[in-house]
Amino acid sequence: MATFPAKSQTWTFVDGDWHEGNVAVVGPRSHAMWLGSSVFDGARWFEGVAPDIDLHSQRVNASATALGLKPVLAAEEIVDLTWEGLKKFDGQTAVYIRPMYWAEDGGYMGVPADPESTRFCLCLYEAPMLAPSGFSLTVSPFRRPTLETMPTNAKAGCLYPNNGRAILEARNRGFDNALVLDMLGNVAETAASNVFLVKDGHVMTPSANGTFLAGITRARTIQLLADYGFRTIEKTLSVKDFMEADEIFSTGNHSKVVPVTRIEDRDLQPGPVAKKARELYWEYAHGSAAR
Repeated sequence: MATFPAKSQTWTFVDGDWHEGNVAVVGPRSHAMWLGSSVFDGARWFEGVAPDIDLHSQRVNASATALGLKPVLAAEEIVDLTWEGLKKFDGQTAVYIRPMYWAEDGGYMGVPADPESTRFCLCLYEAPMLAPSGFSLTVSPFRRPTLETMPTNAKAGCLYPNNGRAILEARNRGFDNALVLDMLGNVAETAASNVFLVKDGHVMTPSANGTFLAGITRARTIQLLADYGFRTIEKTLSVKDFMEADEIFSTGNHSKVVPVTRIEDRDLQPGPVAKKARELYWEYAHGSAAR
């Protein structure tokens, strides 16, 4: 099977077998190549654990269905394949776990995906996690779409060019990431993760209003903080709320819980709630996610 250069050690399961490297899986006539019918999910292996891999596997199947694809593996099969593939790594570097579905063929006039042409692959590759030293945010001029305009109920590849341009625009202005608003001007998320703030001891995060993916790590963090004694309030939040926050931190699969240390021209210190949330997440991961 043909491969393209890979930036780190990579193993891909496709068509019933494992292949080393960045293997070629679509052609120019593949529906996903020109009409964007792909979904994926992202999980993590680090320090011997893969927290919530079952939930990520369930979500990729739900995303496939939402985009008109046909899941061809049960979530439990994806979990088992993941652990099989992880044995191919030396265990020294964190691994990104990415199950994917896409359509090869289209339906009416070629536009909608033909669910019977759905294919699956599982790509595992080494990808170090961000250090918890923090990152900077600016408010993006770009907005999150609504369900009426894009498949925001799926983790669909076609959503991510918008996230990408938000990050590029922010980095061109000297920031690491962007705070992205919904179409009504309320804060939705960063361009790469969910976002929380702390004000006067109260933890808050934007309500899951259908314009962004309310992530698995977000939900886990809310639960862990609640068990510890910090109730998270899900509500409509403005840029002003974030500008006046005592703490800001993000949650996401890539690096789990990371503080924000600058928003626009205002510097912030990593706060105690973000630190505790990260500690709680690590305790949870090592207590329940080993295999």
